[in-house]
Amino acid sequence: MRRDHLGENPPAPADASPWGADAATVRTLEGPEFRGVTFHEIRARTILDRVPGASRMPFEWTVNPYRGCAHACVYCFARGAHGRLGLGTGPGFDSRIVVKVNAPELLARQLASRHWQGAHIAMGTDVDCYQRAEAGYRLMPGILTALRDRANPFSLLTKGTLILRDLELLAQAAEVTEVGVSVSVGFTDEELWRTLEPGTPSPHHRLDVVRALGERGIDCGVLMAPVVPFLGDSPEQLRATVRAAAEAGAVSVTPLVLHLRPGAREWFTAWLARRHPGLVGRYERMYAGGAYAPTRYQRSVTRQVHELAAEFGIGPADRAAPRPAPGPPPTRDPEHLAALRARRHAERSPDTPSSTPPFGSITAGTGRVPPPRGALHAP
Repeated sequence: MRRDHLGENPPAPADASPWGADAATVRTLEGPEFRGVTFHEIRARTILDRVPGASRMPFEWTVNPYRGCAHACVYCFARGAHGRLGLGTGPGFDSRIVVKVNAPELLARQLASRHWQGAHIAMGTDVDCYQRAEAGYRLMPGILTALRDRANPFSLLTKGTLILRDLELLAQAAEVTEVGVSVSVGFTDEELWRTLEPGTPSPHHRLDVVRALGERGIDCGVLMAPVVPFLGDSPEQLRATVRAAAEAGAVSVTPLVLHLRPGAREWFTAWLARRHPGLVGRYERMYAGGAYAPTRYQRSVTRQVHELAAEFGIGPADRAAPRPAPGPPPTRDPEHLAALRARRHAERSPDTPSSTPPFGSITAGTGRVPPPRGALHAP
């Protein structure tokens, strides 16, 4: 791992847009939560992003209404893509947020196309749809409404508590289609959280989201991501995190060991050199082979987490659960949707798992899953 520079191209001035003055509006929002953050509002040409066939992700399509993320997670792999926009992989990623302001109506139009066959759509696979920008722009209610109205299956991954604002829409969608929700909680260590994920709600507040979703009848898994080598991977830390997930009512918990792609790698290394200089050499050796920790280490972490999950009465999500074959998108006909609701209620029982697994399931096995390459791309 290199530590002689931060590895990011100098970003353009905050009031400049890489799309040009005619293609984007640069704006700031009022409120202490938006202090220091600049928003680049664009009108996207498409909102459905196809995941390349070479990807090992268990879904083919993603929707990402934002790029860049004020969660400011030091390790976020989406930093590299932000650098390619000329917005920077360091502070620029945290404070210069691209907003696709036409995302809801664009998605509704694309879902209504005769060419769309109702495939599963994953959200939160690049940057968090429920980062603090969503409090100002409110794109997700329109996106969820479009998915609900077409009864289109989808899944969500988030670190944000703002998802609870849309609880009723999620419940309505779950009545007519398969909905998977996972919350990312890699550790419960408060000190590690404050330095590594400074813009996120605390791990315990995120687990409150898991609890609230469950109380509303929406199953929620925990993606234990990332498990941070030498800082968050002790047996005691793993046990504390899995226990907390179980107590919150998580239906699954699955680990994902920290991976360090270009852009994120340099930024994380600089953070490590400041905060934990004694670990830099160990990280250089562990990640000498590339972006991922050695397979043996990943399997060891996964085995420990799965054993703990079984001990606390939960387990990794069922990767083998059958996925429904995509069919033509239904119309927003009240009688048809009433029939779908009745069928969904009949299908649900304590012994019947959801056929759309939560995000946690994608890491069952080795804990190594690359992010979707090529999508506009997600923690």
